[in-house]
Amino acid sequence: MSAAAADAVEVPVKKAGGKLSKKLVLILAVVLLLAAVGGGAAFYLMKQRAAAAAAAAEDGEDDAHAAADHEPARRDPKNPPNFLPLEPFVVNLADREQERYAQIGVTLQVDDAKVAEQLKLYMPAIRNGVLMILAHKTSAELLERAGKEQLAAEIMREAVRPLGIEIAAEPAATDGEPRRKKRAPPVHNPVEHVHFSSFIIQ
Repeated sequence: MSAAAADAVEVPVKKAGGKLSKKLVLILAVVLLLAAVGGGAAFYLMKQRAAAAAAAAEDGEDDAHAAADHEPARRDPKNPPNFLPLEPFVVNLADREQERYAQIGVTLQVDDAKVAEQLKLYMPAIRNGVLMILAHKTSAELLERAGKEQLAAEIMREAVRPLGIEIAAEPAATDGEPRRKKRAPPVHNPVEHVHFSSFIIQ
């Protein structure tokens, strides 16, 4: 075979090899592009799932905190509650139609014996505050369970006022819907419960 014939045979092989390498580079570029797009999509989906899981965990914590707020605290049987009984209150009620009075026995349950001792020091001021609350109540209000619960909440707030602790009252509902108000951070009330030992209205 002559040199010219050999050159003629080699040239098409080089061209065919060039076309083959261009196709190979193009295929590799498409594969790399698809891999990059797939990796980006996978990263995005993983990030979205992580964000959703974090949001769900946060909602779960909020629900747990809300449930903890509504559940009564479990008391250690070795530490019994501290009770501070007050002398019975006898007060004229705010009824306009007829003269009515109430005789009410109140016992405060506090979270610490030291607080009970402090409250004893302020007892005249505490009794005055409770009497002022009672004097503005009507017999109709106090005969209802909701009225008694409202009275207990007011006594809880009034009992710690002489100690310099101001507990905000719950906002009143208007037209069946609660008032939407920015809530202040909660203040710890050492008076845990108000128990009525007697409740007579005449």
